Amino acid sequence: MEKDPIFERYSRQIFIEEIGVSGQRKIMSSKVLVVGAGGLGSPVLQYLAAAGVGQLALVDFDKVEMHNLNRQVIHTEQHVGTAKTVSAAKQILQLNSALDFQAFHIKIEAYNASTMLAPYDIIVDCCDNFETRYLLNETCLILNKPLVYGSIHAFEGQMAVFNYKGSKNLLDLFPIAPAPGQVPNCDMNGVLGPLPGIVGSMMAMQVLKIAAGLPVDRDQLTLIDTYHWRFSQIEF
Repeated sequence: MEKDPIFERYSRQIFIEEIGVSGQRKIMSSKVLVVGAGGLGSPVLQYLAAAGVGQLALVDFDKVEMHNLNRQVIHTEQHVGTAKTVSAAKQILQLNSALDFQAFHIKIEAYNASTMLAPYDIIVDCCDNFETRYLLNETCLILNKPLVYGSIHAFEGQMAVFNYKGSKNLLDLFPIAPAPGQVPNCDMNGVLGPLPGIVGSMMAMQVLKIAAGLPVDRDQLTLIDTYHWRFSQIEF
């Protein structure tokens, strides 16, 4: 008997009682937009592609630099100087050639945010600046779309799901964006490579749970401290 290529590929997900065939169909019909192909975007994109997300899209306007490679594992040395969208697309399609994948080499700004986000069911915030982060939150509120959020710094990370089935959003957690000079970033303070892999994997898990219709914690911020190896949650 000829094997079903779809079942064979995703069988280890389908075998999970809580997912099954119906859950896999939901995943394969979902539409997800990932904003940013850096440290967080790298694992998010790869795990969503591997899981068979129906339509997967990426927005990023940056180019690959050598210092990215300690953590942005979707890119390689051969792609230094290349647009991250090009580098990521090559890796993603090598992982899952049947995927409906689109990459947009643009910056999300106020004038195009609604147009970019509107076609997708779930938005994933893998960006590295608060201006874009707050814009994504605002746009998701207007369009009533769930937003999976993550951030990283040195040994520490955060992860939450915003605006999902009436849950709270970024403004409930951080009502005012910090001034640019007050925000630590990887360029100045660094980040250890596996940290975005951990946080990004957690974000991808939340995306897949939303897509499959599984329970998702709401109004909770997960704090990851890999230096002391502590994981905690706070309600907001």
